[in-house]
Amino acid sequence: MTRRKPKSLTVTLRDVALESGVSPATVSIVLNNAPLSRYIPPSTKDRIEKAAKKLSYRPKVVSRYLSAKRNRTVGVMVFDITDPFCTLILRGIENSLYQASYLPILTDVHNQRGRFERYLEMLLARPVEGLIFVANWLFVDIDLIADLEKRNIPAVMIGRALGSGAISSVMVDNEAGAHLAMEHLYSLGHRKIAFIRGPKMLSDSSPRWRGVRSFARSVGLEIDPTLIVDLPDSLDPNSGYEGGFKLTEELLKHKKKFTAVMAFDDMTAFGAIRGLARAGIKVPEDCSVIGFDDVIPAGLSVPSLTTVRQPMEALGSAAVGIVMESINATIEERESMAVHRQLAPELVVRESSRAV
Repeated sequence: MTRRKPKSLTVTLRDVALESGVSPATVSIVLNNAPLSRYIPPSTKDRIEKAAKKLSYRPKVVSRYLSAKRNRTVGVMVFDITDPFCTLILRGIENSLYQASYLPILTDVHNQRGRFERYLEMLLARPVEGLIFVANWLFVDIDLIADLEKRNIPAVMIGRALGSGAISSVMVDNEAGAHLAMEHLYSLGHRKIAFIRGPKMLSDSSPRWRGVRSFARSVGLEIDPTLIVDLPDSLDPNSGYEGGFKLTEELLKHKKKFTAVMAFDDMTAFGAIRGLARAGIKVPEDCSVIGFDDVIPAGLSVPSLTTVRQPMEALGSAAVGIVMESINATIEERESMAVHRQLAPELVVRESSRAV
């Protein structure tokens, strides 16, 4: 959370925002007469101006100086723009930056570590005011912290939290999401469940498996170790689909009966459905399948996919909110700390799951 320096009585944009019941970004737009201010209702403008007057808000000289040097741009780095996971997150980022009168500089690193490092270096060489990363396992071995902390650039990662905790993060509650998926399958009478777990190097994999085991313990459900397979570590964006297909074929070769498949994510679930269909097993008549993410194709596939929805637009919007608050803290000479936020997932029941 961002906090003000001790003993400081300075009235900030955040104070005006709390008094007027709007966001700090909206206050900034109105009080700086930014281009987007023409879209803000007169009643809201009036409320903000009255709140500023009531609190005796006065922009600091240093704030004016820094504002003059601002270019109102935020660097946005995604691991693969063609990945369905990124699409709605980017919509949330873009919408929120637009409302704050900020311009995103978008880079797609194509799942290539060298490309990521080069783009990061190029962004840091420019006067961007903040950075947002839509992360995957590409970020495991990369030390972002030194460069970002040295330059004092507000940054947030979506979908991953670095071990040190020094960089802000926004994630879905993966453990709670896996718990929801298990609860759904169990309520339908499924007891023999096959699991296609995520890659070991991906940070989402561990908490989702914790959610599975936690629910199983709570209801006394025994998990058959012969029905557990793992996706390989890979930077190939199609690896989830291909892995789901191949691992489902592997599970079927064991001749061990199962009535449901819980896949690591939606792309893996699509691969599992293909593998089951290849073996003449109908979904959901013979076997239920559940995914995780709720990418756009999940509602369009046949059968449509039951899944755990990540609030992707909200993840993007939350990341922008954290970056904007950090930028305002820098301008107003307030201390700021890294923020780590988890958003709640939601179960979406469609056609790929049914009672035993």
